Amino acid sequence: MAALDAVHEPLLPRDVLLGRTTHVRRVLPNKTRRMVGAWCFLDHYGPDDVKTTGGMWVPPHPHTGLQTVTWLFEGLGRHTDSLGSHQLIRPGQLNVMTAGHGICHAEVSPDDAPRLLHGVQLWVCLPDAVRDSTPPDFTHLADLPTYTEGGVTLKVLVGELAGEVSPAPAFTPLVGAEIRLRPGASATLPLEPEFEHAVLTVAGDLRVEGRSVPAHEMAYLGTGRHGLLLEAPDSGDDVVLMLLGGAPFEEEIVMWWNLIGRSHDEVVEQREAWNGPGVSWTPPRYGEVAGFDGDRLLAPPMPNVRLRTRGRTA
Repeated sequence: MAALDAVHEPLLPRDVLLGRTTHVRRVLPNKTRRMVGAWCFLDHYGPDDVKTTGGMWVPPHPHTGLQTVTWLFEGLGRHTDSLGSHQLIRPGQLNVMTAGHGICHAEVSPDDAPRLLHGVQLWVCLPDAVRDSTPPDFTHLADLPTYTEGGVTLKVLVGELAGEVSPAPAFTPLVGAEIRLRPGASATLPLEPEFEHAVLTVAGDLRVEGRSVPAHEMAYLGTGRHGLLLEAPDSGDDVVLMLLGGAPFEEEIVMWWNLIGRSHDEVVEQREAWNGPGVSWTPPRYGEVAGFDGDRLLAPPMPNVRLRTRGRTA
């Protein structure tokens, strides 16, 4: 079977501590699959009781060469960034931050947040041709294209699916969607066969083309599919999943901490441009999150070996 033919490859998450309190299930990058299209990072967190854990607390930190895509299933968050954006993050509403040459932001749980927090944080790698020339940007979309039929509800976050088109900014051919299936519901989604696709089960007992994809796990599905059969069991709660896809991203990158470059030396330069003399210094490349109550998050030391470029699977 060719490397990009249709497959069904399980991608298992690993536990990572994010910030001071939030444990996440990191699915991408994975030891066997680093990207799906230009999607290069996926953290799935919750449902967490923020009254016990303290909720989300990620101090100001930088990004380069990527877009962050924030999506909640439950709860409430607050995004602030060096562009001056102040935006509450609510379920069913999309936040896309384009880093370009450099930006910094913070995400925290407000004091009046509901008890449960559940969501995903995704990154999209920007292609080399636009990653430095595209200005930093923040886009909030309160209403997204939605399609409902026969117990299936589909919201398109990015790109196009089932005739619904999202206005979210994208720089490579992409698709991202949340899909909910009521008990006993099924759907055959039309897919772009040139895209590679993956499905993350957020909640419930999902079957994809007759195979089980347990909650919190992802199945990488390869390319060459014109359609995809999704099925929910006849009883129990709704099944919730994320569908991700895109044209295979053929550029090799260096992704370290919150930074994406094309060489070890470039990432070193990005790190030094953020850390500078210390937390009291304002880095010109990234700016500052004005009014944040706390110190920014400094980058950790670089590893003792040179970082090498990696492709989609290496």
